[in-house]
Amino acid sequence: MKPTRGFAGAAQAIDPIELYAAAIDISDYVSRVAPLIRQSVRDIGDLLDVGTGGGQLGQALRAPNRRWTAIEPASSMRARLAQLEDPPRVIAAGWETADVPFGGHDTVLAANIAEPLQEPNAFLQRCRAWARHTVVWVVPAQHGPHGMCFAGCLPAAWHGEDEMPGIDIVLRGLAPSARPHSIAFTEWTFSGVVADVEALAIYLADRLGWPQSRHPEMTAHLARQAKRDPRGYRLDIPRKSAVLVWKQTEGSIP
Repeated sequence: MKPTRGFAGAAQAIDPIELYAAAIDISDYVSRVAPLIRQSVRDIGDLLDVGTGGGQLGQALRAPNRRWTAIEPASSMRARLAQLEDPPRVIAAGWETADVPFGGHDTVLAANIAEPLQEPNAFLQRCRAWARHTVVWVVPAQHGPHGMCFAGCLPAAWHGEDEMPGIDIVLRGLAPSARPHSIAFTEWTFSGVVADVEALAIYLADRLGWPQSRHPEMTAHLARQAKRDPRGYRLDIPRKSAVLVWKQTEGSIP
């Protein structure tokens, strides 16, 4: 894995996908979630990683000498993946158009992407068609925002996101016949180190559509929460994730 970086630079240059990936680099997300997945999936086998992002979880789960295939539409994340010591085979597409053979991977993983919350049934059908044995989703399970990166640092009245846990949204949207075979939970901490609190504050304020006159208010709010770190300023947000697992049986693929 490449060295951890802070979020330096002007606010307008912040890439939200990179912002999230850089925080995952130093968070305890992988160390908390990967063991939970391995408890349910003893043999990962050939892994299809949908919406791979920076590849942190997929890299931790991949089996030695087995295929790791990444579906990743974001060019910044594909650049990250290319820098890994043993990178996955990358498919530069979204899940709807990715050219992946059905039944070609033992395990299909989809972690912290929007599709399970937005299109659970259609997305699950595609994941199950791709998987020989197991489908694994990782979705937010805490009360609070699960959209905009670092929204967890903000009062609900500021970010305006639906605070229903993502797991509840997923289960509410799935057809009764599509319920997962198992669900497990783990807590972790989303940690981000920023070189410039003001740059992050301006970025968040702009994402929320705040006028420039309110930028100091956002900066002061984040500064109160930030802790000094050798690399800059650290913001920690408690998180909880749910690991949903579907086991394939003969004839179960839609």
